[in-house]
Amino acid sequence: MSSEQFDFSLAIGGAAGQGIATPGNILARTFTRRGLWLNAYNAYQSIVRGGHIFLTMRISDKEIYSHGDSLDMLLCLNQDTMDRHLGLMGPGGQVIFNGDKIIPGETPEGVQLCPMPIKELSNKSRNKVIQNTIALGVINNLLGLEFDLLENSLKQQFGRKGDAVVEENTSAAKAGYEYAKEHFKAYPEPLATGPKPLALWTGNEALAMGGAAAGVKFYTAYPMSPSTGVLHWMAANARELGIMVRQAEDEIAVANMAIGAAHVGARAMCATSGGGFALMTEAVGAAAMMEIPVVFINVMRAGPSTGVPTKTEQGDLWQVLGASQGDFERLIVAPTDALDAFKIIPELFNLCDQHQCPGIVITDLLISEGTFSTDPDNLNLQPEIDRGEMLTNGADNNDYLRYELTDSGISPRALPGLEGHVHVVATDEHDQDGVIISDEFTNPHKRRQMVEKRARKIANIVEKIEPPKLDGPADADVTLIGWGSTYGVIKEAIEQLASKGVTANHLSIRWIVPFHAEVVINIVNDAKRTIIVENNYSGQFHRYLRSETGLAIDGHIRKYDGEPFMPHHIVDGVLEQIAGNTTHSVPFQEIMV
Repeated sequence: MSSEQFDFSLAIGGAAGQGIATPGNILARTFTRRGLWLNAYNAYQSIVRGGHIFLTMRISDKEIYSHGDSLDMLLCLNQDTMDRHLGLMGPGGQVIFNGDKIIPGETPEGVQLCPMPIKELSNKSRNKVIQNTIALGVINNLLGLEFDLLENSLKQQFGRKGDAVVEENTSAAKAGYEYAKEHFKAYPEPLATGPKPLALWTGNEALAMGGAAAGVKFYTAYPMSPSTGVLHWMAANARELGIMVRQAEDEIAVANMAIGAAHVGARAMCATSGGGFALMTEAVGAAAMMEIPVVFINVMRAGPSTGVPTKTEQGDLWQVLGASQGDFERLIVAPTDALDAFKIIPELFNLCDQHQCPGIVITDLLISEGTFSTDPDNLNLQPEIDRGEMLTNGADNNDYLRYELTDSGISPRALPGLEGHVHVVATDEHDQDGVIISDEFTNPHKRRQMVEKRARKIANIVEKIEPPKLDGPADADVTLIGWGSTYGVIKEAIEQLASKGVTANHLSIRWIVPFHAEVVINIVNDAKRTIIVENNYSGQFHRYLRSETGLAIDGHIRKYDGEPFMPHHIVDGVLEQIAGNTTHSVPFQEIMV
């Protein structure tokens, strides 16, 4: 840990069913209430019981952007975790485990083993997860925390289960705390504190809260990991916020329900993952043809098909670019982190309303299921809500044309039932009043006019959207280009590269459609060496970048094993490419999990 920055990482490993979430949640609350920044990632398998789970939590007194590279503390809840991860520990590390059952292997030099005599400390309790609570006591002692902080957290965590459960867990935690005080050496540095308590959220919660801030009044979904957390938050807060939430029978119904709600004037949103979005794509095109503003969220996981449901990847970019058939207008944005996801939803809704087209948020498991701290002041978002050219005057207007040909391509929008504004809405190509043109032997003149009208709607929308900016020195040795969730890990990799004598800057892309082609061309043309970083096999963003700009990139760093990048993966890839290689695929053995 640097004397300039408190930077500490701990991990909890075990099997599904061993109760890893509870100690993780208690520790996360403890850290953020002390004002520490937190970034947590949970690597787990798609099974109910068994399988390996590895929750990594990194904390710092300064803002952090990834879950890091190294570990300072490891809690092993089973032998498998000890066997997999003991070798990751370095000098000064602490390894906590059930000394009655778990046997450590070859221990790296300078690592302190902290075996807990669980039978003795638990007073022979039959509670199979009591070792987790005992371990919390040990961790709190090693980090120099007062026991009453943990005691209060346990009361909050178990209070609903009754006094007996609270007492059992408090006694177990106290036993672990006192045992650690007597038998283990605490860290020399006390746990840091920040200037004020921080808030704690997941990326899915940020997406849901962004929808609420945007004025969403209808949310629908079919549960599909890793997007289900959006549905959970919406359902838990729907009554208080006046949001109608519906779980449909499948993603086809979800998409069409959202479009129906948006058609009658509600701001509507839905979320799914790649497989579910595949079922929604016909409806996305329908919304575009009917010019109905609605927001779809695709939280990417490793595909194709069922793929690896609990692992992250950036493999759906071309899916959302090609959603539905034909030429049509849509907006696509890839938030860079949870806070960005929260802020981008209201902006996207305004643009969709103004330009009467569907919008797509493309994010991934790393952001959506990650847990992060944030400054509570960031949540005081009161965005201006702009519904675009929506007619509210019910006076007779027998000349009303829903799809009127205008110079801007944006037609006056009347909601169903508005007096004097009768019109037809259908998924067929249509005339200005909505009547389908195939009834006129598919008049080619009218077809061309309507295609061109819709295209004009977003012809100049790029001017409304903040362009990407180059972060770092303009004359850097390397320009790293990423999109979406690679933002944080590239930012931290640049700091590590600087310590190795390599200067790097960063071009992070949020807006996929519309794309700031001219801005990107100017930045890339001035770069000495360009490397694209993305979490997929085929270089999907590189192909898109080339299609929009014609640019050739010098090198690539790609990862496609289902786990996210760590900073050292990018550092290693950059150094290797400077040495002469142009493509770097991250090998599995380098991964911490």
